[in-house]
Amino acid sequence: MKCLIVAAGQGSRMRDKGECKPLIELDGIPILERVILNARTGGLDDFYIVTGFRGTKVRSFLDELSDRENITISHIINDEWQRPNGLSVYAAKDHIEGPFILTMCDHLFDPEIIKDVLSSDHDEDTVTLCVDYNIENPVIDLEDVTRVNCTSKKIDNIGKVIRDYNAFDTGIFYCTSAMFDALEQSFREGDESISGAMNVLGALNKARTFDIKGRLWLDVDDPTAFGKAIVYVNEGKL
Repeated sequence: MKCLIVAAGQGSRMRDKGECKPLIELDGIPILERVILNARTGGLDDFYIVTGFRGTKVRSFLDELSDRENITISHIINDEWQRPNGLSVYAAKDHIEGPFILTMCDHLFDPEIIKDVLSSDHDEDTVTLCVDYNIENPVIDLEDVTRVNCTSKKIDNIGKVIRDYNAFDTGIFYCTSAMFDALEQSFREGDESISGAMNVLGALNKARTFDIKGRLWLDVDDPTAFGKAIVYVNEGKL
């Protein structure tokens, strides 16, 4: 099963930990490597990594990782990495056929989430977002997390500033080509984000959600989250 990982952004809030966010080490292992290895444990075996900022350095590391761990890794380059993350996903349109898992280079997660979503049935021409219904989760940064108003069959709204929500976006998606079509429409409407595409899919009744059932995930987006990640890694939870 294919996995698309977005690793193109600058990660400026983590600059004091290192100049290249995907390669910042957590207990001696770069964040991006941890994401890839977790995804492989979850059942993914064909990786497509979108790079941009410090791309040459990241791609060199990925080539070394591919050889060392015998992992199939293909490079996708987003030269417009300064723009919203939907551009990085769309850059994969001509590289990936069939369903794939989409995630971010800084989102650590329990591999069981991937196993569960892969073993579930999915409607054709839809995109499924893995969501966390524990909106009291103390691990989550409420100032930064993407919020979702949804049921299992429908997403009514998604965004960082929406007030009416009942779940969090974990940054893990089961995608079909519908994701690329939705990105194109969202771009035309002036929104270049992944959330914009999910709102398009929601309006078309093509957005689904998958409950991660309280399993652990963490967006390592700033020094505070990095500190939490260190604790969980040392405890063997991530």
